[in-house]
Amino acid sequence: MPNPPEGPRPGRAAPSVSTHLDGDRVLVTIAGELCLDDSASLERILRAALREPVRRVELDLGKLEFWDCSALNALLTARREALAADKEFAVTAVSPVAERLLALTDTRPLLVPDPGPQDEELRSEVTQLRRAMQTRPDIDLARGILMASFGLSPDEAWDVLVMASQNTNTKLHRLASNVVTTVQGTPLPDPVRHHLTAAVARVSPPDGPDGEPADTAAAPPRTAAPPPPR
Repeated sequence: MPNPPEGPRPGRAAPSVSTHLDGDRVLVTIAGELCLDDSASLERILRAALREPVRRVELDLGKLEFWDCSALNALLTARREALAADKEFAVTAVSPVAERLLALTDTRPLLVPDPGPQDEELRSEVTQLRRAMQTRPDIDLARGILMASFGLSPDEAWDVLVMASQNTNTKLHRLASNVVTTVQGTPLPDPVRHHLTAAVARVSPPDGPDGEPADTAAAPPRTAAPPPPR
């Protein structure tokens, strides 16, 4: 039978329990060392978190250095009260000490939900959306510059960026950032300029003297400012 967790050390690290309201959830961070004397205070804090008008209470035990069964019981009691109130209650991070007691008492499945494939897909989708929101301004500015420089439609400007990104093996947002810097007079690298203007000729070929497409491969984008927003 596994040995029970060791008791708190003399001069133990003071326990710390903090709460933070974040949208429709309350984040509870528990750190330091918890023992029997701290369980009543922990229960009060968790009950207060459950009284908030939120859907979910999340606990971060990543910095917990010691806890005993009294502290664990406080969490299990709060979980039951959360279920009764139709709220979610879950531990999202555990320290090695917290993990050991959860494993010894077989309570991990109750407090630490196992993320399923759908949860992982949702997290990935959220990450991608956040990244898109951060890079979208440069992409929109680059499209405006191409539209003003070459008389392209919004869809054509998008196609030009995508083609040049693929042909130069450059991330789309990085290519867009390079195009935006041309407004300040920074020239594009020659390979990027060549593929960018070749893409322009492909999506919107101008007519040459004999009806043939004019050679635009050597023409860099003009440093025109993007059209003002409507």
